[in-house]
Amino acid sequence: MQEIYLDNSATTKVCEEAAKTAFSLMTETYGNPSSLHKMGFEAERALRLAREQVAKVLSVQPEEIIFTSGGTEADNLALFGAAHARKKRGNRIVSTAIEHPAVLNTLHALEEEGFEVLYLIPDKEGHISPEQVFEAVTPDTILVSMMAVNNEVGTILPIEAAHMAIESAGAPALLHVDAVQAFGKLPISPKHLGIDLLSISAHKIHGPKGVGALYLKKGITIRPHTFGGGQERNLRPGTEAMPLIGAFGTACSVLPSPLVSRKKAQTLSDLLFETLAPIPGVVRNSPSDALPFVCNLSILGIRAETMLHFLSSKNIYVSSGSACSKGKKSPVLSAMKLSSERIDSALRVSFSRYNTEEDVLAFCNAIKEGIRSLQHV
Repeated sequence: MQEIYLDNSATTKVCEEAAKTAFSLMTETYGNPSSLHKMGFEAERALRLAREQVAKVLSVQPEEIIFTSGGTEADNLALFGAAHARKKRGNRIVSTAIEHPAVLNTLHALEEEGFEVLYLIPDKEGHISPEQVFEAVTPDTILVSMMAVNNEVGTILPIEAAHMAIESAGAPALLHVDAVQAFGKLPISPKHLGIDLLSISAHKIHGPKGVGALYLKKGITIRPHTFGGGQERNLRPGTEAMPLIGAFGTACSVLPSPLVSRKKAQTLSDLLFETLAPIPGVVRNSPSDALPFVCNLSILGIRAETMLHFLSSKNIYVSSGSACSKGKKSPVLSAMKLSSERIDSALRVSFSRYNTEEDVLAFCNAIKEGIRSLQHV
C-alpha cells in the first residue's frame, strides 16, 4: 500500500541532492574546517558554500548566518542572547500566545529571571492584529519575538507591523522572527522587513534534522550562552557538523520559487477543504488567508488520536498538532478559544512540494471512511 505523507510541518523527507551532499561530506570531504591542511581547507570551503547558499534564500550576507543544531537552538540563542544584551535598556518583551514551544518555553525562563513578557492573544482564526502590536510595544521594550507563520493553523503574523511599532515607540527592541515554517515558502527578506534575528531549520525544507541557522543582522550584538573554540562568531562554538550543514546548503540551493510552491500548495489546500466541506461534523480551523501549506481541521465527535490511528492503518500520516507537543492539548487552538470538542478532534495536514492532488483525495476518502467506521464504534 502506498504511503501518503501529509505531516510536513513536523518534518520533511530529505531530498536526494541534500542526501548526496551529506554522504560526500561524511566519506570524502570529512576534514575539520578549522584544520590547517588540505582536508581542512576543503571542509572550510564546503562550509563557506553552505553559508552562501542559506544566505542567498534570505537575500542577506553570508557572514550574517550562524549555524545551529536546529530551529530550537536558534530561537534560544536569539532570545536569551538579545534579552541579556539589552537588559540595561529595559525589561519588557512582547510576543504572542501562539508561538512554538521553543520560543514560549524560553520566554517562560526569561520571566523567571525577572523579565516582563506580554503575550498577545489571537482572535478565533489565529490572527494577531497590527493594532495589538502597536499597543503592546512601549519605549522600554527590548525585544519583540513573533513567528512568521503559525505551525498549527498556518496564520501569517504581522511582522512588518512589529518593526513599525518598534520604530514608532522609539524602543531599543530587537525584532526576532521564528521563520521555521515560513522559510522557503514565503519570500522573506529580513532587511526589507526590519528583522534583526531570524530562526530557520533544515528539516522543514527537505534537509536533514539536526541543523538550522540564526540570521543575525550585521552590527547587532547578542550575548552567547555556550562557550568553546570560537566557531560561528563565538556564538555557537564547537566543531561544525559539516555533513548536516552542507546538506542544509544544498537543500536551500534546490528550493523552488516560493511563489510557485505556494500556488501549488494553495491548489491542494483548496481541494482539501472543498472536498471535506459537505461532510457533517468537519470544521475548518485554519483561516482562509493562512499559508496553504498548513491546514487545520476538526472532525467533531472523533478524537484526533483515534482518527490518527485509523489513518495510519491506511498508510496516511498527518498530525494532531505540533509534533513537539506530543499529544498535549494544543496551546494554539486553546489561545484561539476554540471549544474543547474542536481542540480534541483537530488534525493538521501539511504539504510539501512532493504532495499531489491524488494524496489529498486519498486522505479525504480515508476521512469519510473513518467517520463511517469510528462513529459507530
